[in-house]
Amino acid sequence: MKKIFNLLLCFFPFITLNAQINELGVFLGGSNFVGDVGRTTYIAPEKITFGILYKWNRSPRHSYRFSYIQSSISGNDFKSEETGRNQRGYRFDNDVKEFSAGLEFNFLDFNLHDYHTKVTPYMYSGLSFFLYDGLYRYAASPNQLYSVNSSSLAIPIILGVKSNVTPNFVLGLEAGVRYTFTDNLDGSNPNTGSANIIKFGNLNNNDWYVFSGITLTYTFGQKPCYCAE
Repeated sequence: MKKIFNLLLCFFPFITLNAQINELGVFLGGSNFVGDVGRTTYIAPEKITFGILYKWNRSPRHSYRFSYIQSSISGNDFKSEETGRNQRGYRFDNDVKEFSAGLEFNFLDFNLHDYHTKVTPYMYSGLSFFLYDGLYRYAASPNQLYSVNSSSLAIPIILGVKSNVTPNFVLGLEAGVRYTFTDNLDGSNPNTGSANIIKFGNLNNNDWYVFSGITLTYTFGQKPCYCAE
């Protein structure tokens, strides 16, 4: 993980301030899926999503962020606007448990030791590891789903806006897509060569899932010194 953080920091060489403060809080929102089953709308929360997160702020412009978020995701062809999916009529439900680490970058200075109200847009990216059910369907009964415990990686891309609503609390609103390294969250492309298990959809595109909602964090830690070393 340290190599990933160092690589991300290369994109922000102008960050030189030496600060240290902590944020600990919660995420609450909704999730949706984009793949080979169901709707293709990128932000359309359907299932309740919740998690915890921790940030180690290294300057008013960037922080290391760690989180655990879990949710259910689902897809239903009857809710799709595509005629082919409506006629096919597949559906699925899956559970996702995500561990993520990466870098959050503030587009404006966000000095939490200046107690004036501040607002900044921000973005986050890094690497996520998640647990899910690998789904599959037999050709003889395509509407019956079977599952096996699975795991994979994803790249999160999150955009949001946040403000210090009180001296010790920061409220954020964000939406984040996760590009996964699997094409089988919906059972469309199981890892098997068996002719009895069906594959369908675009087998060249991996699945996405989206978490959107609010974050509320409590700030604490040592007051930084922005002095030249």
